[in-house]
This record gives sequence, structure tokens and C-alpha cells, in this order.
Amino acid sequence: MSKKTANDIVKLARAQERWTALDYIDELFDHFIELHGDRNFGDDPAIIGGIATLNNQAITVIGVQKGRNLAENLKRNFGAPHPEGYRKALRLMKQAEKFHRPIVLFVNTAGAFCGVEAEERGEGESIARNLFEMSDLKVPILSIIIGEGGSGGALALGLADEVWMLENTIYAILSPEGFASILWKDSTRASEAAEIMKITANELKELGIIEKVIPETFNGQPLEQEKINHILKKTISEKITELKQKQVTELIETRYQRFRNF
Repeated sequence: MSKKTANDIVKLARAQERWTALDYIDELFDHFIELHGDRNFGDDPAIIGGIATLNNQAITVIGVQKGRNLAENLKRNFGAPHPEGYRKALRLMKQAEKFHRPIVLFVNTAGAFCGVEAEERGEGESIARNLFEMSDLKVPILSIIIGEGGSGGALALGLADEVWMLENTIYAILSPEGFASILWKDSTRASEAAEIMKITANELKELGIIEKVIPETFNGQPLEQEKINHILKKTISEKITELKQKQVTELIETRYQRFRNF
């Protein structure tokens, strides 16, 4: 099998059949209880979150949720969160800190919703607030890209102790279409843009932007989803255990230095 191009990976990251955040939460964790609302404006279905257990350890899990068909995507706003979604996520993260629960985040979004109503309700401020607050949270944070990781909409759930990506996912400051539109004034050159943007998991691992790539293939052949889930569950459990051993001051300082190194 020939090596996949960056544009091939973009297509795989956006594939309708990719597992969603809820799929992973239901499979990897036990006893998930979803919590709703930002205690300010409302509940954003594009971001789901709540409390679950992993090997009898209470965990706060949060994810950007896309749909598998048009009806689900309309309900979930195509995985483009509003400000209240990010504020809900922050509320749950602060709750996790209060009760000493590690945080696991699943990211799959082309970016935050950019409509007028989102700007009116403070989209930029809500993203900035998440970055500010997450930098000092006193519990372990693990963020995993499971599809698209687009722009500040993804980064708002990405300021973590470690960031992982599944093999066939992307993480970028903007979409290849947006990059091509800005650089060449031609969005049809998106496939060309993808090849030069360094947005794939293996490229970002080489650059030190992420810590781990979760394999989706072996010897060029796709892995069964059950195998991917087994790898994810095992590595998440091990990393959470490792991060919990750190003193709070060390945890926060290491997280700070991680992002300062960029």
C-alpha cells in the first residue's frame, strides 16, 4: 500500500464514519453521566461532557461532538461550538479541579462557530478564558485529537499536559481550504496546501507539537476499531496514573514550559 499523502489524511479525518467523542466515551469509560449548560446562557450540543470512571477512577470527560448524518449534524452544529459550549467545558474542568478529577478531552472540530450570534456572546473571550484557566488547573489534563483539530476552536480544549493524535487526524491553525484561500486566493488548491502545512499526526510528532500518535494502521492495513480502543484505553490509563504522581507545582510548571517551548 502506498504511503498516504497529507490530503488523504485530511479526507480520513473528515470521514463521516469516524468515531465521535461520544462513541469513544461510551466505549472507553464506565458509568458516564452527561452534564449540561454553562450556567450563563444555555447548553451547546456541540460540546458534550460529564463524569465517568476509568478503572474505578473518576474522570471528567469532555469532547466536541459531530453527527453521523445531516439531522445529527444540524443538532450538533456540525461540531462547531458556540461560546456557551466552551464555557460549559470550562465549568466542568473547574468542577474537576475542585474534586481532584483528571480531565480527558476529545477534539474533533473544524473550528469554533463563526456566526454573528457567537461573536455577540463572546466567542473569542470564551476561547481565551479556557486557555487562561487551563494553564493553571491543578489536575492532570490529556487532550486527544480524534478527527479534525481546527484553529482556536480546537486549542480551547487543547491546552493540556499532553496532546495526542490518532494516526489519521489533523491539527492546524486553519483548514487547508482557508490556507489556500489566503495564500493563493484559490481554495481549490487545498490539497496542495495540506502537503505543505505540516498538519498530520506524524509530522507534528516530529516537530514536538504533540507527544503521541495512536496507530490506526499496522503494516499499511487498517486496524480494527476494537484494537484502537484497546490501545487508547491502556495508554490513557497509564498516562493519567503517571501524571497523578506529580506534585501540583511540577504539573503546572511542566505544562507551562510545554507551551513556552513553542
